[in-house]
Amino acid sequence: QVQLVESGGGLVQAGASLRLSCAASGRTFSSYTMGWFRQAPGKEREFVAAIDTSARTTYYGDSVKGRFTVSRDNAKNSVYLQMNSLKPEDTAVYYCAAPRTPYIISNRANVYNYWGQGTQVTVSS
Repeated sequence: QVQLVESGGGLVQAGASLRLSCAASGRTFSSYTMGWFRQAPGKEREFVAAIDTSARTTYYGDSVKGRFTVSRDNAKNSVYLQMNSLKPEDTAVYYCAAPRTPYIISNRANVYNYWGQGTQVTVSS
């Protein structure tokens, strides 16, 4: 069982940066790949980034490649999403997630069984 709590969202202007954090409970955090997703009003949940257990492999959604960076600190049971050059279209609720099968890394939301409550990111133009 993994419990996840996101933080770090807020209201920023276009071009600014934000760093989201996701704190995980449980002694097995280091065994889980982790993902970030986002959902804007009226839209489907969108894959943002994923990172494997050792942080050697990362994946990004096309819309955030080159601007966002996912990282993790297993000693702190935390995963991070550094977001640079933010755009108004990045406005959404951002969720971190852990998969049902710990080692699976995927861009599909239905692979992830554990979700945080989300943190709002709003980018003004």
